[in-house]
Amino acid sequence: MIVRAVLERDVVILACAISAGIHAALVPSHLEEGNAAAAGFAASAVLLGVLAVALTRSSRPLLFAAAAAVFTGLIASYALAVTTGVPLIHPHREPLEGLAVFAKAVELVGLLAAVQLLPRPHLVASQPKGITT
Repeated sequence: MIVRAVLERDVVILACAISAGIHAALVPSHLEEGNAAAAGFAASAVLLGVLAVALTRSSRPLLFAAAAAVFTGLIASYALAVTTGVPLIHPHREPLEGLAVFAKAVELVGLLAAVQLLPRPHLVASQPKGITT
C-alpha cells in the first residue's frame, strides 16, 4: 500500500511539473490575445511549479487537495474555453489543440492520483443500543 501511495504522489508531482512547463511555454502566445489570458497562464505555471516542489518535500493532505483543486480548475477552464469562451479573459471559443488536450489528459491523471491520496473519513461500526459488551 505504501508503494502505491509513493507512486501516486510521484504521478501528482510529475503532472504538476508537466502542466507547469506547458503553461509557461504558452504564456508568450497568449500575450497576443491579451494580458489577462497570459497572466492566467503565468499564474497557473507558477502555482503548479510551487505545488510540484512542495510535494517533493511534504506529503501533507492539504497539498494534494490544492493540486486536485488546481487540476480541476484548469480542466474546467479549458472546457469552458473550447465550448463558450471565457468572459472578459478570452471571450471567443478556443479551437481544440493537441498540446492542450495532452495537458488536460496529464492533469486528469494527476487529479485522479491526488484524489486517491486525500484522507478519507473512517467509518466506525457502532454497537446497537441495549447490547453490552
